Amino acid sequence: MPTPVLRSVHVHPVKAMRALARTEAEVQPWGLAGDRRWAVVDAAGKVVTQRRHPRMALATAEPLPCGGIVLSAPGRPPLTVEVPHPSATVSVEIFDKPVEAVPAGPAAAGWLSAYLEGEFGLVHMDAPEHRRPVDPDYALPGETVSFADGYPLLVTTASSLDALNSLIAQGDHAHEGPLPMNRFRPNLVIEGAAPWAEDGWTRLAVGEVTFRVARPCGRCVVTTTDQVTAERGKEPLRTLARHRKSDGRVIFGQNLVPEHTGTIRVGDEVKILD
Repeated sequence: MPTPVLRSVHVHPVKAMRALARTEAEVQPWGLAGDRRWAVVDAAGKVVTQRRHPRMALATAEPLPCGGIVLSAPGRPPLTVEVPHPSATVSVEIFDKPVEAVPAGPAAAGWLSAYLEGEFGLVHMDAPEHRRPVDPDYALPGETVSFADGYPLLVTTASSLDALNSLIAQGDHAHEGPLPMNRFRPNLVIEGAAPWAEDGWTRLAVGEVTFRVARPCGRCVVTTTDQVTAERGKEPLRTLARHRKSDGRVIFGQNLVPEHTGTIRVGDEVKILD
């Protein structure tokens, strides 16, 4: 078996919008720099994702050097959004838990409302005191996350996707496969590991940064959403439900928490520490 290496790195500047590939990324305690620091909220202040609005997959947020973003989407003119001043925060809700964030203003709200056909706004989180705690059942004291679902990073392996696609090819919805890795919206993709080897990992090093493996990642309807067309199918949830279940959840990939900061780069050697 070859030495595992980091094949690709991905950030999602706005939660649930299109992933952006990077050749390197700074690892911060709450995730990759620039990953899911922005989120879309509805009129009730609840964070919304592709679970409810699959067309978010077609929208892109390109980061700017100043920390702002440029929003673009089919049928909409690009919009530059500066980082809002942190003087006034609002309480928003993510997975039934409140968190403080800073609203981006009416221009961003109008752009999103027109694209998603409803009443929506954009919020930003960057102050350390506004981070969310990682699930205490799987966290060490002081571990935090921004707008990611529950953990700072998600890692997947290329070999496990190949194995999953082989299973899909044998099923009733073989025509939907093979699926690309972007269905799973990972931050890190590793190649050179055995299929499903990540199930046994508890600590790993990617280049100069070490990570704790918190728990397997439970998967939802977002994985059935084509990230290029926003159309939905049955896979991979149907096949995962038959072959990859843990604690009542269908799983693919592992949630990670950084043990310290540093920079990771495509091609970095991956060492399984425990």
